[in-house]
Amino acid sequence: MKILFKLAMVLLYLPMLAHSETTPEIANELQLFVHKTPTCGCCKKWLHHLEQQGITATGVDHQDLGTIKQQYGVLPQYRSCHTAVSQQGFFFEGHVPAKFIRHFLTSPLPDAIGLSVPAMPVGSPGMEVGDNFMPYRVLVLFSDGSSRVFARVNNYQEQF
Repeated sequence: MKILFKLAMVLLYLPMLAHSETTPEIANELQLFVHKTPTCGCCKKWLHHLEQQGITATGVDHQDLGTIKQQYGVLPQYRSCHTAVSQQGFFFEGHVPAKFIRHFLTSPLPDAIGLSVPAMPVGSPGMEVGDNFMPYRVLVLFSDGSSRVFARVNNYQEQF
């Protein structure tokens, strides 16, 4: 399984590396590899959110995401329905808005391993239900298992 995952990662990023010398803007393009289940509709909506915000997102379906989450160190209390991974190896768990992914990757914190929006807050990207919105926190997760608040999202507009 690990060999297949590594092969998939190489194949995903090979085109970007092949063109990085001739077109530097491609090297700056943000790309995520998104592990999800094939039947999750909110994951597909979150992928659409990323693409609308200029992030290239490639979805990969799995029947069981437990191994992926374990591999990246996503502890159970921080888990959600999908796990995205950047070229740099950081993960983004759940419905993290694209704006916070960009901000995090611009200046990652020491010992940080990723961001998480635990559970599935109503109104977060991919979880839109009419005009309903539930304020939530984006957490930054560290290699020692700790976390702290990276951002507070109090209304729908703050996600963009």
